[in-house]
Amino acid sequence: MIRTLMLALALALAPLAVSAQQGAPAEKRAVATFAGGCFWCMEPPFDKLPGVISTTSGYIGGKTVNPTYRQVVAGDTGHAEAVQVVYDPAKITYEKLLEVFWRNVDPHDAGGQFCDRGDSYRTGIFVHDETQLRLAQESKKRVEAKLKKPVVTEIVLAPKFYPAEDYHQDYYLKNPVRYKFYRQNCGRDDRLREVWGAEAGN
Repeated sequence: MIRTLMLALALALAPLAVSAQQGAPAEKRAVATFAGGCFWCMEPPFDKLPGVISTTSGYIGGKTVNPTYRQVVAGDTGHAEAVQVVYDPAKITYEKLLEVFWRNVDPHDAGGQFCDRGDSYRTGIFVHDETQLRLAQESKKRVEAKLKKPVVTEIVLAPKFYPAEDYHQDYYLKNPVRYKFYRQNCGRDDRLREVWGAEAGN
């Protein structure tokens, strides 16, 4: 009897719920993908930005389908560690995301990032359309002019992105002590300050 009454109530309320959803403005979504060395360290700078909906650590740019972390860091897949950012373009621009990206990487290092060496830790901007391509190329020129040194960061069309294993997602939140220990000992913040001064990301 109780189950019957609950079902009847649910059916009665369903049109109201649909009406409320239809009346609410739809959240716009766009995607940006960046490789900046260890993906653990690339989630926090974007997560704290108003307008960013989510960040996902993963792998991109290689030939191996559904790669594992072990395969990627071994260096045989061609993939780079990356973070995919889902954002609301009505609240934050792609240009702002580019600005945050640059100030959280060493754009002069072709061999990796900070203490993490190898191709899987290379920097890259993986663009999803022609507008992102143009804006990324323009931003790269501005960075080279500002730092007065060639930038080695690649800008390429985004191939398939493979989310990393669950234990990598939000690592800085799940394991704050280990994350801070790793980040400090990797020399990331020291090098960012050397490159960017007061504008360095964190």
